[in-house]
Amino acid sequence: MPTRHVIDSPFTIGTSSSYLSQIPYHSHSHYEIYYFRSGKANYIINDRIHVLEPGDLIVMHGMTLHRAYVDPSVPYHRTTIHFDPVYFKQLIQPAYADDLLLPFEKLQNVRLQLRGDRKLEAEASLEKLEKLYMENDPFSKQRAHALLLDFMILLNQLCEQPLKEKISFPSSKEHHVQTVISYIDMHFNEEITLEGIQDELHLSKYYLAKTFKEVTGTTIFQFLMQRRVYQAKIELLDSSRPITEIGYDVGFKHPSHFSRTFKLQTGYTPEQYRKRQRLDT
Repeated sequence: MPTRHVIDSPFTIGTSSSYLSQIPYHSHSHYEIYYFRSGKANYIINDRIHVLEPGDLIVMHGMTLHRAYVDPSVPYHRTTIHFDPVYFKQLIQPAYADDLLLPFEKLQNVRLQLRGDRKLEAEASLEKLEKLYMENDPFSKQRAHALLLDFMILLNQLCEQPLKEKISFPSSKEHHVQTVISYIDMHFNEEITLEGIQDELHLSKYYLAKTFKEVTGTTIFQFLMQRRVYQAKIELLDSSRPITEIGYDVGFKHPSHFSRTFKLQTGYTPEQYRKRQRLDT
């Protein structure tokens, strides 16, 4: 289920060599850099599936619904950096530099495939950055900020040219699931049934249901509810329209179902969520 992922510190870095539980769909206001070292995982960002390979680096502005779905039978290793963009601009980026946050603001969510020397350079920087972050003394903190700045300059260099490769999938399963996700993203506010998806995509609804769960770790209708709640979260913050009206607009037929589903996924009713977010801004 999606949730608002709370990150207390304005800058965090961490490496994991295990995966104890599947992280739910979530969003957050911090920018995120996700580097995949090893394992077997699909990274789902809103309506797109990335079938990860070692050396893949994902740049995300954070507010898009996302999650990693990991095969627990394969050793998993990744590094993540989360940082507050305001914190970065005020305390890390020098005034003379170009806007180093453009990859997050313009590309928003993109996968970079690092190989060879670039892969080795990125991994060495991330390892040193984490070591300095963990030492947690004033000098190490300053050095970590300097190294984060250097890594962000490298990231901007890697993002200089638009990605030229099309999304590729190792099998037809991921392709079919991607098609379902894209269909849901276009029609989430309409009535969606397995039969309707079957007719639209010309694939068996039983095959689609089984394959979707296998690839994403969730059911088609769980994903549909997550997509509707995600859209509702955006509209609750971006407008002062009545909550009942927003619920109808994102595809819920009954206000009680909207409120119940929203609270199940976020921990708050729509009313509480809107008030809480406005207090934080």
